[in-house]
Amino acid sequence: MDKLKEVLAESMAGTPAVSVFGLFDVPESVAVTWILMALVTAASFILTRSLQRIPGGRQTLLELAIGAFNHFCEENLGRHWRSFAPWLFTVAVYIAAANLAGLIGLAPPTRDLTVTAALALMSMILIYGAQFRFRGFSGGFKKFAQPTPVLLPINLMEIFIRPLSLCMRLFGNVLAAYVIMEMIKTLAPAVIPIAFSLYFDIFDGLIQTLVFVFLTTLFLGESIEENE
Repeated sequence: MDKLKEVLAESMAGTPAVSVFGLFDVPESVAVTWILMALVTAASFILTRSLQRIPGGRQTLLELAIGAFNHFCEENLGRHWRSFAPWLFTVAVYIAAANLAGLIGLAPPTRDLTVTAALALMSMILIYGAQFRFRGFSGGFKKFAQPTPVLLPINLMEIFIRPLSLCMRLFGNVLAAYVIMEMIKTLAPAVIPIAFSLYFDIFDGLIQTLVFVFLTTLFLGESIEENE
């Protein structure tokens, strides 16, 4: 029981500091992110090297995945989709890798509130930046008064509500899954955690990636829709 209390206290306290070669300390979420960046970069190099005009099995799967994502962006963003697809795909890869970090014994960076807050803030900068970029200065402000000026206060509140929603949804779900898995590992450290890991580490992690990217794309599409 004491061990269980320690796990819960550690999870709620946030990510601890990690020493980098004894020179300086960084938050654990930053250190894990660096590791994930290296792994994703290596995987990207392996998957994209020696591409052929007539694709093989690996290249075919890669092209299908990229094609499906591009189609999703085109359907939701219209003719401007090419400007945003690379960023959205990068965010999707990072969040998926971060959420699945527990599978290789690392603490998911997305259980750190500062990480999810930064992701949500970048999404909002992208969304409202695009709104003014494609609508112009006056058109960007007029968007807040649509479909009726009565909704202006609510639309202005969404500037703060949307990033808060994106941030807390991702943070809350990942932290809860991490805490539950740590509890299960403490109480039943043998075979049982494997079955639960299929849901909490894999299924739930990928679902949260999908939800974050889908909502960001949806909000982005709404901000530029009248320019189609």
